[in-house]
Amino acid sequence: MALFPLTSNFEGDFVLQLVPVDTDHTMDEVAAAAAVHSVGRRVRDRPGQILRVRRQGDTEFLPRSMTVSEAGFVPTETVEIIWQAPNA
Repeated sequence: MALFPLTSNFEGDFVLQLVPVDTDHTMDEVAAAAAVHSVGRRVRDRPGQILRVRRQGDTEFLPRSMTVSEAGFVPTETVEIIWQAPNA
């Protein structure tokens, strides 16, 4: 368990945010931590949709239960937080 900085590129936001997460956080927890800085501020909420995480520039989402340490991120690496329909 250790504090770990990631840069959030949240879908629909024009501001990149430095988000402190924990190395034991799952991708769902990373998405939630990033949402605090964007949703309701510069991005409207999308009820019924889930947030997914992927590395900047990748097309595949990381598994929702994968932890930050399992993902092998480097400090301040940029991750994209993308809205997804629950059945997609």
